[in-house]
Amino acid sequence: MAAGDYYSTLGVSRSASADEIKKAYRRKARSLHPDQNKDNPQAEAQFKKVNEAYDVLKDQEKKALYDQVGHEGFNSAMSGGGQGFAQGASPFNSAFSDMFDDLFGNVSRRNRGRTNTRGSDLRYDVSIDLQEAYTGVDKRIFVPTSVACEACNGQGSEGGAAPLTCPTCSGAGKVRSQQGFFTIERTCHTCNGQGQVIRNPCTSCAGAGRIQKEQTLDVTIPAGVETGSRIRLRGKGEAGLRGGGHGDLYLFVNVHEHDIFTRDGKNLGCTVSVSMAKAALGGEIEISTIDGKRSKFKIPPGSQSGKRFRMSGKGMPSVRGSSSIKGDLYITLFVETPTNLTSEQKKLMRQFAETEELETDQGLGKKFKGFWEDLKN
Repeated sequence: MAAGDYYSTLGVSRSASADEIKKAYRRKARSLHPDQNKDNPQAEAQFKKVNEAYDVLKDQEKKALYDQVGHEGFNSAMSGGGQGFAQGASPFNSAFSDMFDDLFGNVSRRNRGRTNTRGSDLRYDVSIDLQEAYTGVDKRIFVPTSVACEACNGQGSEGGAAPLTCPTCSGAGKVRSQQGFFTIERTCHTCNGQGQVIRNPCTSCAGAGRIQKEQTLDVTIPAGVETGSRIRLRGKGEAGLRGGGHGDLYLFVNVHEHDIFTRDGKNLGCTVSVSMAKAALGGEIEISTIDGKRSKFKIPPGSQSGKRFRMSGKGMPSVRGSSSIKGDLYITLFVETPTNLTSEQKKLMRQFAETEELETDQGLGKKFKGFWEDLKN
């Protein structure tokens, strides 16, 4: 191969694959980089030749022409008006940019052809009461959002005409500039990164392809939700720019506190007041449950304030499981002290108190007697 041959410059054969050419270029570029060769005045010139060679050999069309007409013929063709270096595209810039893309990701290549932007996701807070959380509920909500402009069918152009490819960035949405040995990539100022421009913007949406509008939605909140539950509604968020996809709408649920029931996950709790006589003698009491029904349960004689009872399956359904599987209801007793007694009731209470005090005194006497006997022994 000739001394000026691009294959020789990179140190590869003419049958080398694209991957082999890339690896050879990266080795050469690193070893000849001027920052690594400050004592070698020829390093920069050699570095540029390596980049020039790679810029040609990495491009399949340029490589095919180079293989066909040779080194001299290729340079003559480029100087004569071809799509090569004579048109102002620096081989150093192009090749170095390719290495930059390999190392950090080619953003502009990923953006090329992306003509619209997906709409933003939205959040909407909805409040319900505990009974609605138990049964599930349908709600109508009103969400201020962006919707596709009907005048231009979301295209942003007057009459719905398709946007044009940006002449500055050729649709990439990014432009590059060279500063020394570094390539700087910026958002295209002409199209603001969209890759397209609108020649005749729609008068209704000013070219955005969307307008602000309150959206009415009927949503179903499932049974078992609790405060903090999040419900995702796909495609119900903001409309995208110029025909872009819709974002999602997220409902955040807040369940109001109940006057009677407290909640702990799937379980419910409540406090039930009973008379002193009922607590002492035992018996059956009736309560209302969260489903609106009445349920009875028995309390044993001698029940004290604070005693808890469990009613299985009388709690909340699970939002993630079967709605037929519910938590439990825990009932805490509160023994009420009677007030506003009648004369007869007071008389009976005194008789009961005397009997109770006698039993207590006898019980204490036995305890003290046993205590002294233990001390003597």
